[in-house]
Amino acid sequence: MDAELLELARQFESAQQAKSSIRLSERNVVELVQKLHELHIIDFNLLHTVSGKEYITPEQLRHEMVLEIRKLGRVSLIDLADITGVDLYHVENQAQRVVSDDPSGLMLIQGEIISQSYWDNVAEEINERLQECSQISLAEIAANLNVGSELVASMLEARLGTLVKGRLEGGQLYTPAYVTRVSAMVRGAARGVTVPTNLSFLWGTLQQLLQAMDGAGGVATESSFFQSLFNGLAKEGEILGSLRAGVHWTPTVFAIAQRECVDSFFSQNSFISYDTLQNLGISQPVQFLQSRYAEGIPLVTAFAHPSMIEMLDAAVEDAIDRSSWIDSLSVLPTSFGSQDASKILSHCNSVQSALKGNKGMILGDSYVFSNGFIKDVYGRMEKELEVFRLSGSSGVILSDDFHLVMEAKIRTDSGRSGEVNEKKKKKGKSSGARTEILLDDEEIIPLKSKKNQRKGKEASLVLSDTKKGAKKDLARTQEDDLNIPSDDWIMQKILTLVPDFEEQADLAGLEDPQTILEPLANYMRPMLISSLKEKRKTLFSENAGKMKHLLDNLQKKLDEAFLNMQLYEKALDLFEDDQSTSAVLHRHLLRTMAASIGDMLFHNLDMHNKLKNGINVEESPNSESITLGSAERTALAKSFPGSLSKKALAVVEALEGKRVEAFMTSLREVAEESGLLLKKLDKKLERTLLHSYRKDLTAQVSAETDPVLLLPKVVSLLYIQVRNKALQAPGRAISVAVSRLKDKLDDSAFKILTEYQTATVTLLSLLSASTGDEEDCTSDRILSKRELLGNLMPALKGLVLGTAQS
Repeated sequence: MDAELLELARQFESAQQAKSSIRLSERNVVELVQKLHELHIIDFNLLHTVSGKEYITPEQLRHEMVLEIRKLGRVSLIDLADITGVDLYHVENQAQRVVSDDPSGLMLIQGEIISQSYWDNVAEEINERLQECSQISLAEIAANLNVGSELVASMLEARLGTLVKGRLEGGQLYTPAYVTRVSAMVRGAARGVTVPTNLSFLWGTLQQLLQAMDGAGGVATESSFFQSLFNGLAKEGEILGSLRAGVHWTPTVFAIAQRECVDSFFSQNSFISYDTLQNLGISQPVQFLQSRYAEGIPLVTAFAHPSMIEMLDAAVEDAIDRSSWIDSLSVLPTSFGSQDASKILSHCNSVQSALKGNKGMILGDSYVFSNGFIKDVYGRMEKELEVFRLSGSSGVILSDDFHLVMEAKIRTDSGRSGEVNEKKKKKGKSSGARTEILLDDEEIIPLKSKKNQRKGKEASLVLSDTKKGAKKDLARTQEDDLNIPSDDWIMQKILTLVPDFEEQADLAGLEDPQTILEPLANYMRPMLISSLKEKRKTLFSENAGKMKHLLDNLQKKLDEAFLNMQLYEKALDLFEDDQSTSAVLHRHLLRTMAASIGDMLFHNLDMHNKLKNGINVEESPNSESITLGSAERTALAKSFPGSLSKKALAVVEALEGKRVEAFMTSLREVAEESGLLLKKLDKKLERTLLHSYRKDLTAQVSAETDPVLLLPKVVSLLYIQVRNKALQAPGRAISVAVSRLKDKLDDSAFKILTEYQTATVTLLSLLSASTGDEEDCTSDRILSKRELLGNLMPALKGLVLGTAQS
């Protein structure tokens, strides 16, 4: 066998040394290789080199790559492609197989193949540098090696303690000596802390200390390095305490002192407030106390011992037995609040038994009242409420009163409808009126027409009562604070009846006893109002007939007066071009006719409100003659309920103003709010009223014997005859009114009128200047003027009576 092998080797050597007699070109060789591939004689892959003149097998390529990697330790795939002369594509494919064949020794990172021997060399270099400068940043190493920090960290972690003598922490590499030094500083700082401390502040102090010790060239230390050393020391038990949220350190010595302080306070006082524990640094006081005192009672602001309940329980039981009351805060410590008192009362057996047995009740949060005490106070309050009801101190209508008003009005609807039908067939008549003339702007007796024009009046009253009145009353009942009496009134009366409340407030250090009275007043107020409602329902039923009669009379009077007011208002338009005269006429009408209407309305509305509130009043036989002053009108207006009060005050203000239009507007609003209907003066009514007024004035002029009173009646009658207007003029405006008749009368008639007016003014002037002395010469002049006026009276009457008769 060996001989055969030797023979084959000799033949192979001779064949190699023999020279070929035939030379092949490169193209022939390429074609020959391709043919051998097609015939599967060459059954392995061949790779072309970049030059195209050589073939290389994948195995040979991998072999050459491995040799290069072992030689350099770290080589780029691009460099391998240049070294082997093979395309980068084939190098990348073979690189994957090279690395997979040796996964523990090689790695492919970012187009580079790196061997573990390379990392070993790098680790040795890092270790040499670390020993020189005590600290190296991973970012700096990664930048020098042109790799990622994560790769450097993973490489160093595997070699720490062997090739690299150091400690890796927070992206920094430290030497053992430096770690020992800093660890000693952390241990000393942690042991020196005796109160809860934020470790971030402690690490900042240590950083400043290290920089001061090492100078400008010192090593910057991260807080995470301190924290890691601290955690290790705490785990080993070299420092004692508790760590919360990673940065809040509470030393054991502080926790011991904290618990001793809490135990001492709680044992001495039988309670402790949560604020005290917060000041001691205990962030969750309830959980802390419950863990230490299982028998304790957690309140809102404090933690109490059961003995606190026993003390309060005895005081409450005594108060209930004496039919009295007690403020639990007066028994409890001063730091307790009303909510604490409410919660601790819920644990008192005497309170629970009193509540179940209907012997007492808790009002507010801390006040315990016996039922006997409350019944006694309520009985005396009912007597005060009766005085309050009879006093009529409030005009507010209780909510149930509205339903009673509606029932009373609905009952009268059917009866009124028959009256309305009869009234529609009648035509109203107006009576004349009496006037006076004064020299200055004094009030005169206003014109008052007789009852007339009843057509549709009763129907209007029904409509007003059932629709407008109902809406307005309902709106008033929906306003705030409609129920009476008020809380303040109840508290004031309770304080008067039970002075003990004020003494208790002084003992408790309260400036205002309202704190004690308010819960009791809130409890009693619904019962008092319910009692008041029942009494008022009874009285309201009794007064329903009076109220109906009062409203009927008021509507009738208001219809007459308001129609006359509109009639007189139209005459004011004749003097709008003369501002001074117009102002005088407006003020005169406001002070006479308007004031009379307002006083009548206010008086009747006041009576109506008193009847609604159960107050017995007697209806005045002649409410039209009632005269009120400005202060009296204001007082009545303020006593009206809700929005009616504001609108009534507007009427008072309009009466003190200068324009009739403002009064008419405000009067309509008050009437609408009160459920009354004001008729509008139409042409037909105006003609009827003027005719009646003219007829009445004619009769008065014919019968008048006083020369002074004759002039204004004649002037008013002339304005009806020539201008078809009902004029109400005071003495100051008569001269202007006479002058406006010049273009309406012939010269002789106007001359008679002016002479009479001049003589009247002269007579009144003499009368005002007369002293009453017999020797005074003015008496003769007065007598002569009277004689002159007496002689002129037939001619003056002839100016209007002749026209009227014709």
